[in-house]
Amino acid sequence: MPTDAAEVLIECQNVWKIFGTRSAEAIRAIRETGASKQEVMREFQCVVGVSDASFHIRKGEIFCIMGLSGSGKSTLVRLLNRLIEPSMGRVAIKGRDIGQLNRKELRDLRARHIGMVFQSVALIPGRSVLDNTAFGLEVQGVARAERHRVAADALTRVGLGDWMQHAPSQLSGGMQQRVGLARAIASDPEIILMDEPFSALDPLIRRQLQDEFRQLTKSLGKSAVFITHDLDEAIRIGDRIAIMKDGMMIQIGTAEEIVMHPADDYVAEFVAGISRLHLVTAHSVMVPHAAYVAQGGQSVDRLVRTGLAADIDELIALVLKSPDQAVGIEDAGAIVGVVTARTLLQAVKGEDPSFAEPATRTASIVEAGA
Repeated sequence: MPTDAAEVLIECQNVWKIFGTRSAEAIRAIRETGASKQEVMREFQCVVGVSDASFHIRKGEIFCIMGLSGSGKSTLVRLLNRLIEPSMGRVAIKGRDIGQLNRKELRDLRARHIGMVFQSVALIPGRSVLDNTAFGLEVQGVARAERHRVAADALTRVGLGDWMQHAPSQLSGGMQQRVGLARAIASDPEIILMDEPFSALDPLIRRQLQDEFRQLTKSLGKSAVFITHDLDEAIRIGDRIAIMKDGMMIQIGTAEEIVMHPADDYVAEFVAGISRLHLVTAHSVMVPHAAYVAQGGQSVDRLVRTGLAADIDELIALVLKSPDQAVGIEDAGAIVGVVTARTLLQAVKGEDPSFAEPATRTASIVEAGA
């Protein structure tokens, strides 16, 4: 994942999109009285698309926006390249307010800096796979030989090097999505916008494309905004995830942060069924080294050791092998925390790790016996 010092490519500041003629009144009602999406519809005959969204996306980051149908995620992604106009707020690409761009500047932004892949790839039936991939470059006026060279390279990257002269109708759904991705990267954009591109595919093909998309995006150094209604998909692909409901961003964070510390009951319900075995790492389930020693833990010299990035699955195996049922967590050569069987069980249940005082544990046993 990019560091905090990485360049900000996309920035949204207090962005609203309310569909309807009384959008200004609706925004005022939401701000002043906390009117719900349903109340806005009843009182103003307006539909809340996006409500006061603020976030940024850094260079090299894959940012997943997820939510159920009607949450506003697809509306939001269309605001990022001004396919629709915001009711209020500012969207900036590389520090430039896209609301201030004229038509020519906006076309240039979309053609050269932003690629987009929809759920429906919309390939042109009468053109070959190669010509479909090269279509964006053709619109830019790139010569035929050069655009075919670039398109062929893009198709090879997505595993379709042998299918360039075939018609789109000869390709499976997964292969057509690969063509859509190749078309998006052919113009070498810095940002790729993906609106539920894999949702109609079979589960096995879908997982394969998820992995391929992440690997390709990272290898090319691209930034991506990926829209999905599937939390498993967001966790598999994203560096950070934004969860939306009724047009609002409820929580933004890494998958681990959201699973371990859901912002509210809505998010908690979303993540309740997510396996933590390969998602949650040692730094989220350890207790401080000093607390472990102070509360009667074994000497750290005896502990099996591992690093902060070890996941729960790895930690369970280490704890089972340890005679003390505890693992020392190292950072820069020093023990910074300890994972015990207790803290692992708490993590699996979604609770914060703790190391109970010996007196507290004894009292609990006595009370249970009574």
